[in-house]
Amino acid sequence: MPWATIMSSQGPRVGLVHDGAIHVGHDERTLTDLVASGEDEIATLRRTLLDRPSEVVGAEDERVLAPITRPPAIRDALCFLEHMRGCLRALGRDDELGAVWEEIPAFYFGNPAGVIGPYADVAISPGSRWWDLELEVGVVIGRAGRDLSPAQAADHIAGYTFFCDWTARDLQVKDLEMGLGQGKGKDGATTLGPWLVTAAEVADHRRDGRLDLSVGASINGKELASGSTADMDWTFEQFLSFASRGTEISPGDVIGSGTVPGGCLLEHASAASLAEESTWLRVGDEVSLYGAALGATRQRVVAGTTPHPLLES
Repeated sequence: MPWATIMSSQGPRVGLVHDGAIHVGHDERTLTDLVASGEDEIATLRRTLLDRPSEVVGAEDERVLAPITRPPAIRDALCFLEHMRGCLRALGRDDELGAVWEEIPAFYFGNPAGVIGPYADVAISPGSRWWDLELEVGVVIGRAGRDLSPAQAADHIAGYTFFCDWTARDLQVKDLEMGLGQGKGKDGATTLGPWLVTAAEVADHRRDGRLDLSVGASINGKELASGSTADMDWTFEQFLSFASRGTEISPGDVIGSGTVPGGCLLEHASAASLAEESTWLRVGDEVSLYGAALGATRQRVVAGTTPHPLLES
């Protein structure tokens, strides 16, 4: 049974998803606290919430928050190399990747303050006109670890959730021109949710030994892309091994898979269409990420704020 976080009348509470409803907890512990507490405590709370919840609400209640509302750290990897090739082709560039892409996985650090829930409105980043979604799967860390092998890393995964790092492509272009990595192009919002599906629940979702979670994304009810984690060039275990080199990954840390190929509007664009309004998300568009194992998000795009000028005219 998946886990959720919901805003109750007493504040955020952990909830257990069962039979289309969320059984809400009594105390103030967070889902990060829970995954760090170990399997015995998780099993105890599961029994308690099934027998004696503080309340029971619908699984798609609008008060559902991101399962991990403020991750200690967010790393967004690029584990589907075909996504990068697709972006390069859309920009009119050579899509051949250098050898380094197959030597180590790429990633950037995200903004924990930008995390939003699965049914929340998402505001366009200030000053952006090229607003994009990204279809990803996120992994949540359950146990701290350092210098892990890929085999060891598997035991540090608490579970999986949807991950959408909303991207201001026009701002991202400026970020990348400076050569220091991602900045305001990726700073606006990251959706997590609707639930945390435990690693044990999807242990048998395998294809050729790889985790096989089928996912898709739609805009206004029309499918944009679909794919599976089984097609990742770098597995979550390999990435966690790399991420833990010389540093610690902690309970509640969230790692994105990178975009499923075709799972962003940029990959469906061309160099000639980048400046066209119809290429990108617009106010009022409804975006959904969905999959049989992970549930579904449902979010509406709304206008953002106007940025303050930095320089006097």
